[in-house]
Amino acid sequence: MSFRGFQKSVVRAPQQFKAKFNIGEHSKDPVFIDAERRFHELEVETKRLHDESKKYFDAINGMLNHQIEFSKAMTEIYKPISGRMSDPDSLEIQGNPEGIRACMEYEAIVKDLQESLKPELEMIDSRVIRPANELLDVLKVIRKTATKREHKKLDFDRHNATLKKIQDKKEKSAKDEKALWKAESDVEQATQEFNYFNDLLKDELPKLFTLERQFIKPLFQSFYYMQLNIFYTLHEKMQHCDIGYFDLTLDVEEAFMRKREGIQEQTEALSIVRFKTSGQKKPPKYGNKPPAIEASTRPTGLLTAGPSSTPSPVSAKYGQSSQSDVVENPPPPYSASAAGLKPPMSPPLGGPSSAGLAALAAGKPKPPPPKPKPSRLSGAPAVETVTALYDYSAQAEGDISFRAGDVIEIVSKTKNENEWWIGKCHGKQGQFPGNYVKVG
Repeated sequence: MSFRGFQKSVVRAPQQFKAKFNIGEHSKDPVFIDAERRFHELEVETKRLHDESKKYFDAINGMLNHQIEFSKAMTEIYKPISGRMSDPDSLEIQGNPEGIRACMEYEAIVKDLQESLKPELEMIDSRVIRPANELLDVLKVIRKTATKREHKKLDFDRHNATLKKIQDKKEKSAKDEKALWKAESDVEQATQEFNYFNDLLKDELPKLFTLERQFIKPLFQSFYYMQLNIFYTLHEKMQHCDIGYFDLTLDVEEAFMRKREGIQEQTEALSIVRFKTSGQKKPPKYGNKPPAIEASTRPTGLLTAGPSSTPSPVSAKYGQSSQSDVVENPPPPYSASAAGLKPPMSPPLGGPSSAGLAALAAGKPKPPPPKPKPSRLSGAPAVETVTALYDYSAQAEGDISFRAGDVIEIVSKTKNENEWWIGKCHGKQGQFPGNYVKVG
């Protein structure tokens, strides 16, 4: 933008602001507004025509290039990969010469197809893409004229507002009379310039719309017939594609299964393809399990239930067995009241719910209660301990595992037994559910 153009932009800025927010009086021409709307649609659709035809041209070329690259990749896969490159005598030809030959034949066919389609693609470029690009250039020039007309309209409205402001004064001084004369001159000049561009566009745009229809019609017809030629050539070339490596008399799926001939089973038998990872830490193992538990159907990693005289509040909440039962199900450590301390998780698997496992646990003697630890020196506070009511296996990083009857040294706890406490057991410190232990 030149300096003069910048000055004009600054002068027109207030009037442009008023026009944007509909402040004051503004000139409107319904005929031009309708023509300008249609012209904008023509700009958008012509740009779309150019872009889509260019994409079609690139897509056909890209499809053929991808087919050639596909055959090259298959050829490299079929080539033998054996022996040591430092010792050429150790190389053993273990490739697939028939497959390599088929890939080379396929590549030759696609290259021949590419040469056959080259004239048709060049016609799309010369008869569709280039004319659409030329039409875009014409529309850009017209758009500049419409922009200039908009600038003249701003000048016309600005000078009219100034003239009306001076005329509305009841008493005019000599300075006002001089300003009035200048304003009338500016309005007259702005009116002439605005009417010129406004009448020009109103007269020429309908003619452009008529010519545009005549311009688009041959473009569409050319594109239609050239597209038919491309499809016909593709069909003819690939219809006569006869590579002996493929049995075209069989169904596609049947031919694939016959070619594979148990390769999938042989591949899956390799130990390296059975390596899987979930991204989670492997659960730890805690001690050896009793033979009776190992022989049962109980899942790995969970221990037998310990003695309990009264059901836990969480047990009653979840509707588990009463005091008369021989063995109780342990309460879920992740209760609703502990929300916010740890994320909710599923309760530990493997409570002795089956009849066989309950009978097994009933016949087993209950472990004696743990002896109280001797008190420390009289000056030091006694360590608080709790007794495990149920078995618990660590569910996440930072948890501790224990058996029913184990004594756990409390590190920190809350008043709510349905929350998570921190303690030490078997030389390890970590979190455990408070409703799995008995205080005292």
